[in-house]
Amino acid sequence: MEREIKIPSVGESIQEALLAEWFKKDGDQVKKDEPLFVIETDKVTLEIEAEADGILKIKVEAGKTVSIGEVVGTIDTEAGDKSKSEREEKDKEKTPEKDKGKEPATEKEDVDKDKDRLTKEEEIKKKPLQEPDEETPDSEKKHQPLSPSVRKLVSEKKVDVDKIEGTGPGGKITKSDVLLYLESQEPEKPAPSEHKEDESTEKAPEEAADEAIERKPMSPIRRHIAARLLESKQKTAMLTTFNEIDMSRVMNIRSRFKDHFKNTHGVALGFMSFFIKACVGALKEFPEINAFIENNDIVYHKYYHIGVAIGTGKGLVVPVIKHADRLSYKAIEKAIVNFVDKVKERRLDVSDMEGGTFTITNGGVFGSLLSTPILNYPQSGILGMHKIEKRPVVVDDEIVIRPMMYVALSYDHRIVDGREAVTFLRKIKELIEDPEKIMLEI
Repeated sequence: MEREIKIPSVGESIQEALLAEWFKKDGDQVKKDEPLFVIETDKVTLEIEAEADGILKIKVEAGKTVSIGEVVGTIDTEAGDKSKSEREEKDKEKTPEKDKGKEPATEKEDVDKDKDRLTKEEEIKKKPLQEPDEETPDSEKKHQPLSPSVRKLVSEKKVDVDKIEGTGPGGKITKSDVLLYLESQEPEKPAPSEHKEDESTEKAPEEAADEAIERKPMSPIRRHIAARLLESKQKTAMLTTFNEIDMSRVMNIRSRFKDHFKNTHGVALGFMSFFIKACVGALKEFPEINAFIENNDIVYHKYYHIGVAIGTGKGLVVPVIKHADRLSYKAIEKAIVNFVDKVKERRLDVSDMEGGTFTITNGGVFGSLLSTPILNYPQSGILGMHKIEKRPVVVDDEIVIRPMMYVALSYDHRIVDGREAVTFLRKIKELIEDPEKIMLEI
């Protein structure tokens, strides 16, 4: 009996997906709940598992775009049971043949065997350690199982996979991860030639190598990101205003209570929860920034769903913390950790990224000092956090060193005036520099 393997539905608006990678080969034995392949849509990446034991028959190869509900393979459950029973019968037949005709060993034979064993162990100890097999480096063994194509590429290029961060399901290293790592390694510059006549002959192949190109199709997620960014630029009158925040008070509170917070709630106290709370407080005063334009109407949200941008190996995703105004610091930090885990394990659902009314992105985790964030259309505002850096500032007519952060607010100028945008950002600055106001909601 054959069971069809279909592409599951992952959201009402999603009609197709990319079959990114098969974990098994055609004809392999598979077990129920064992990962079979990965699909990528314009919003999420999902790992599909086997629904039964049996022999896999692949109908659609990796790299193809498939429709939701399309059959990409089958599992022959009867063949799986048959092969399993045949193996068991062969094992039973082999067992008596091995022991047949053997007589019990005498005490003398046992002593001789022990002597031979000890002699062999001494010889092994004297032998120098063999070099590891070039085709299977130790670093690769630590990351088993790798797909056949990845193993072949790692072997050919002699890559140390310990230096590669996997973006596949469960941190699995994919072929794209290896290729990106190879691209990031700068080629060694050739040693300068001693003779000018040699330089002319060696220059041509070097120039040819520099002009080499590689063409890759965009992944569904990257295509979706590109389309959304272009849509945002074309459909909004985007403008950005900047300010800087003294992070001394928040950093002091965090350092004083982070250990107690972690021990009590089981999650670290970060800066993002402070900024989410500050944004909610500012959005309540400036509802236009929590609204969007639909045709000739302005739609005001009476709730606060804050999107938090999280970077992945294949692009940026923005899961949404629903009703952030009702959540405690503990609940916000746990929600962020949960989203990060989902992204790493490829478990992020489409519903996790829907319904946002305002977005926060933190380029500071990558070392960005200042940037202009692009609106997450159709939202009217996005806050950009940046790197904390000690700088000289004037406080009470004295120059002091303080940990400062530049912040940027991009907004849709069609609905938000410059005055409101600047005042909104000043309100966030005020709440972060005096965090007790957040806690007291004043």
